[in-house]
Amino acid sequence: MELKRLLSYVRKAVDDYSMIDEGDRIAIGISGGKDSLTLLYALNSLKRFYPRHFEIYAVTVDLGFNNLILDPIRSLCDFLDVEYTIIPTQIAKIVFEDRMETNPCSLCAKMRKGALNEHIKKIGCNKVAYAHHKDDVVETMLLSLIYEGRFHTFSPRTYLDRTDLTVIRPLLYVKEADVVGFTNKMNLPVCKSPCPADGNTKREYAKNLLKALEHENPGVRERMFTAIVNSGLQGWNEKVLPVR
Repeated sequence: MELKRLLSYVRKAVDDYSMIDEGDRIAIGISGGKDSLTLLYALNSLKRFYPRHFEIYAVTVDLGFNNLILDPIRSLCDFLDVEYTIIPTQIAKIVFEDRMETNPCSLCAKMRKGALNEHIKKIGCNKVAYAHHKDDVVETMLLSLIYEGRFHTFSPRTYLDRTDLTVIRPLLYVKEADVVGFTNKMNLPVCKSPCPADGNTKREYAKNLLKALEHENPGVRERMFTAIVNSGLQGWNEKVLPVR
């Protein structure tokens, strides 16, 4: 996917759900995966021409896995002239060794977000951008239906009153396949996740289920996303006028 096309999707999401305001300081959580690196590149490009001025800061929470190499990401941030910070933690040790969690994802995510939010508040950020794309939106809805018995997914924009931070998701109109295409085209330094639970989670189950449904019923992923947009769920029920 070309950068111009990626930016058209990101600009539409940002405008539709009023994700960016004048003077925002936005942190981007960089895991090293394709999604977060695509978001970094997209927002860095968007800020050059967007009518509301904002700054971005790249932040990686290092979970403590010894085989995660972050030098290529630092080089990318230097090339983009984006401030990059690595937060060292012992989350991996706590989750997998000390507590030996059988379902580690929930605790890991909670601790990772806590470390991220604490740091970005210190550097004066008022928003944090997550790299959830269109497929993530639909997969989360499936997980909610299957395991919680309700029609629900995350919102395009969410205010966290405990931390006084706003979460935004500028990639929500971008398909995962397009993210893959963009990272390949731009040769972004994607790092394979060192987590032993990677690829063996309920989300992976939902991803594979969605692939099977799409194979048997072409277009079902897009129809599900449309159902979410039109559902009236909190955060999805109102769009704002485009920025001029």
